[in-house]
Amino acid sequence: MENATKTTRTHLGRKISRIRELRGMKQDALAAELGISQQAVSKLEQSEEIEDSTLEKVAKVLGVTSEAIKSFTEESVFNYFNNFSGQSINQGPIGSHNTCNFNPLDKLMEALEANKELYERLLASEREKVEILKGK
Repeated sequence: MENATKTTRTHLGRKISRIRELRGMKQDALAAELGISQQAVSKLEQSEEIEDSTLEKVAKVLGVTSEAIKSFTEESVFNYFNNFSGQSINQGPIGSHNTCNFNPLDKLMEALEANKELYERLLASEREKVEILKGK
């Protein structure tokens, strides 16, 4: 009887921890997003019950709903990935979820140009210093 009671209870902290791990997020990153310490996140993940307002904030950072956290099970994750895997095979190697709204090479070239401009300004400044020192 006692085991049946324990298995029906939901431990929200463990669910948050597992979802965080599945998202590839460290406690430090979650803490930074929530504006709390890593120790506070650790304590939160050890809590069986969590206030709804806190749960909403955590859910938002994790990119899920509070209901998703409450109803989270390992089995649901496997079902999701099995369904996702089956659907993505039909979508080809690049599915609609992998869209990039900028060209990474363009961003690289912009950074390169900015570095070049900065270097040229630095060089001009050094030349001015040399001219001033020559004049003394």
